[in-house]
This record gives sequence, C-alpha cells and structure tokens, in this order.
Amino acid sequence: MKETIDYLNSNFDNYLEELKEFLRIPSISALPANKDDVNRAAAFVAVKLKDAGLSRVEIIKTEGHPLVYGEWLGAPGKPTVLIYGHYDVQPVDPLELWDSPPFEPVIKNNKIFARGATDDKGQMHVHIKSVEAFFKTRGTLPLNVKFLIEGEEEIGSENLEVFINNNTELLKCDAVLVSDSSLYAPGIPTITYGLRGLCYMEVEVTGPNRDLHSGTFGGAVANPVNVLAGMIAKLHDKKGRVTIPGFYKDVVNLTKKERANFRRFKFSAKKYAEDLGVAELSGEKGYTTIERTCARPTLDCNGIVGGFTGKGAKTVLPSKASSKISMRLVPNQDPEKIAKLFTKHIKKLAPKSVKVKIQNLHGGYPFVTQLGDPVTYAASRAMEKAFGKKTLFMRDGGSIPIITVFNKKLKAPAVLMGFGLDSENAHSPNEHFDLDSYKKGLISSVLFLSEYSG
Repeated sequence: MKETIDYLNSNFDNYLEELKEFLRIPSISALPANKDDVNRAAAFVAVKLKDAGLSRVEIIKTEGHPLVYGEWLGAPGKPTVLIYGHYDVQPVDPLELWDSPPFEPVIKNNKIFARGATDDKGQMHVHIKSVEAFFKTRGTLPLNVKFLIEGEEEIGSENLEVFINNNTELLKCDAVLVSDSSLYAPGIPTITYGLRGLCYMEVEVTGPNRDLHSGTFGGAVANPVNVLAGMIAKLHDKKGRVTIPGFYKDVVNLTKKERANFRRFKFSAKKYAEDLGVAELSGEKGYTTIERTCARPTLDCNGIVGGFTGKGAKTVLPSKASSKISMRLVPNQDPEKIAKLFTKHIKKLAPKSVKVKIQNLHGGYPFVTQLGDPVTYAASRAMEKAFGKKTLFMRDGGSIPIITVFNKKLKAPAVLMGFGLDSENAHSPNEHFDLDSYKKGLISSVLFLSEYSG
C-alpha cells in the first residue's frame, strides 16, 4: 500500500487544483437558471472517472438532472462496492454573508472555502482519486467498483430512486460506500451507522375570506395566526415529547450498548450551548443532548408565515397563516404512517372557526446498519489506519433518504465514511472543507478498497 499512498501524497497539490476547478461550477440543482452548470458538473465527473481508469463511464439522462455511472469489474471473485455521491449543491443565499465569492475557491487556514467543498464535491472527489491512484501505481484495483453520482441530492433524489428501481441488476453490489457525512470532531475517524428519517408537512389555516381590520373585527373572528400558533404549541408536552397519538409506538429504543457508546464521545453540553449562543439546552426529558439529536424522534416548526410582516405597522387580521413542520424519525418509524397520524391530530386540534389544509411535502425512512457487517468493519479499519486513532461509531440526526432505497432495492449494506465536519457550514454561507480531512480521506479511501477486498 505504501506505493499507492506515496502517490496520493505526491499528487495532493494536483488533486487540489482539480477540486478547485470542480468547485467553480455553480451546479445548483434547485435553480432552473443553473441547468447548464449542472450538466457541466456531470460532464466533469464523467471525464474524471474515465481519466481515473474505469472501463465504462456514461452520463445517463433522467426527467431532471443527469446521473453519472461508472464501473470497473476486472476483479472476478472479489466483492463489488458501489460508491455513491452527488455533484449538485445548495443555493448560496444570503450572498452578502459570504466572505469570498461562493464559486471562487479560496484557501485560508488550511481550509478550502466554496459552495460544495464539503457537501459533497470534496468528499466525493476523494474516491475518484483513490481509484486513480491504484491504477497509476498497480494498474488494477483490489476489488470491483461502481460509481453512481447524482445531480439531485439537494432536491430529493426523486429521479435517482426511479433509476435504482429500474436498474437493480446494473447496480448489483455487495456494499454501498457513501461519504456525505461528518467526523465527530477534527481528526477523529468516525463511521456513521444510523440516520434519522424525515416526514415534512405543511399546514395552512384559513379564517375569514379576506384580510380584515383588526380594530373592526378583532375579538369577533378567529385569527389564523393565533390559531396556528396555538396548534403548534400543543404539539409538545412539558417533558418535550411529541403529543401526536401513536407517534412513539414503533420507535426502537436505544440499547444499553448504544448509550454506553454515546458516552465515549465525551460530549460537553455546556460548550455546545455556548457555541450556539443559548443560555440552556432543551429537548425530550430523560435523554442526553447527543441522544436527542442523533437517535430520538423530534418535531420542529421550520417556518411560519401569515399577515403583515413588512416594516412599520398595519393593523390587519389575516385571512391565512401557514407553517412548515418537519419530524425526524428513528427506526422503525414509517414516514407515511407518521404523516397520517400528524394529519389526523392537526385536524383534531383545529377549531371549527377555521379551515385547515395539510400537505405531505416529502419524507424518507430512517437507516441503521449492523456494526458487525464486513463493510463497516473494513471502513473503520481503514479510517483507524489513516487517522492513527480508534474509530468512533455514531448516529447522525440528519437524513439521506436514498440510503434506505439502496438497502431495500439492492439488498446491500451501506456504510457512511464521512470526512467533513458539522462546523463546516454545509448549506450555509462560507462552506469549507479542512484540507487535513481531505488528505486523510484520500488515504482512508485507498485503505478501504484494500481492506474490503479481503
């Protein structure tokens, strides 16, 4: 392995220049104006996969943005790993909060700043270069690889799910490798073995048939903003638990082993609160902060709109008010079932003085993999060697819905071997990626391919 790792180290500056070129492409999947840029990013990935040495690479059109597929199957009898990532990025607003232009990569304090640096261009680029390093130094790979890189992760992966459903034979593999997650802390190798699911709803409350003068009509007609705020307030009890009947029925409780593992993280609730600028933390009673954020179900109001919100004053009783509400789910909660329970409960909370409309916007299933699976073991061994420290295992509070699709349709375990940090501003201004993590990611990827081949 020394020759291949030496090759990685000696070519690091070249990789960095290539990553900068990738980051300059504003591949914002959510904005129609950036469609050509998204296509450019797909073409960039396809070229780099060909240059790396894969025997088959193609850009696959979908109803939305294209997929990039690549493969090398020259190791008969060895396992096949499917490497998943995405080349699309989030919008950059608010632009004025960026210290440098989001698509002009800048290196400061050993970090590269640009939209997509850590989510997910930088992390995905790691695996392309590790494959290339094997071909350059050995002329072959120790196992079979397939790449599936999409351009719609930031907008729900709808067309990828269709593609997976229709191409299970093409994508057949022994394991799925994903690097779109985080290290627990700088320099600490971390395997994410679980993700929460998601149920995302919208509630619209309508009162009178038009906005009304609050002096003339106030006190006589239900105010939709007041009603909606009251309904939202009733979705939690005093212990921080969600009040929707049946919400916790299918929840798989944390095992003693898992709770003991969380204690290994030496999490500081005090520092966490200080970093967020809050006087105290809040949440479900009976659980630690790290357990609440990683492994317990939650409900949060993500936004509320209604009435007059401009400068100055306008004494209005609004006709409508609406809110977006998300619920993070844990094994074995079903997002469709939770959506029905939520809808039933909201309708029950709504007084007869208003009409309520409820929409299920989207959802995803929770994911947990077995810690004893060979792919998880190989990934943890690889990271331990690359970082020089014992690998930690954690569950993450976020969601990557497509992971459960891989698991169900391909019958293959997935491992999340991430190299980013939660503090690197993914989805926010001044997104960045630590270059030490990038370099250790390159080495981890090479070591993983070797470890899993055995």
